[in-house]
Amino acid sequence: MSSDTGDLQKAILAGGCFWGMQELIRKQPGIVTTRVGYTGGDVPNATYRHHGSHAEAIEIVFDPAVVTYRQILEFFFQIHDPTTKNRQGNDVGTSYRSAIFYLDDEQKDVAERTIADVESSGIWPGKVVTEVTKAGPFWEAEPEHQDYLQTFPSGYTCHFVRPEWRLPSSGSGSTAEAS
Repeated sequence: MSSDTGDLQKAILAGGCFWGMQELIRKQPGIVTTRVGYTGGDVPNATYRHHGSHAEAIEIVFDPAVVTYRQILEFFFQIHDPTTKNRQGNDVGTSYRSAIFYLDDEQKDVAERTIADVESSGIWPGKVVTEVTKAGPFWEAEPEHQDYLQTFPSGYTCHFVRPEWRLPSSGSGSTAEAS
């Protein structure tokens, strides 16, 4: 998937409060930019106070020469609990659901294969409930929500890296998967 940024690609993920996800994902090699917002719901021009059934999500622009879409998804599954429906930490509701919003058929296929690998690994504490849904409009969150934990380093987050939730290397090229 190419974008108007040349060889860069885009991913859209939801896994609970967007602040914590943004803070961890932005630090990964190959991540060019991130922005938080709302997607996957029913309200146009979504805002923090009025976002209907949208999920809090992160839009990631990345360099596929440095990091693959598959690698981003594997990290995504390490920093949130994909086995809790509509919940992350103290945050409860559909806004905090786990979802992968794919931009093309290739991303959908990679997402489904990654979820199957997570499921079959037996490492996570339960069945994966992450939705795989075609991306729709992405409504950028208000400026005070962008880079929130950069501005407020002691702000709330329920996201952290779980080293034990890492897919083992397999002969199938799971970390070298083309995105």
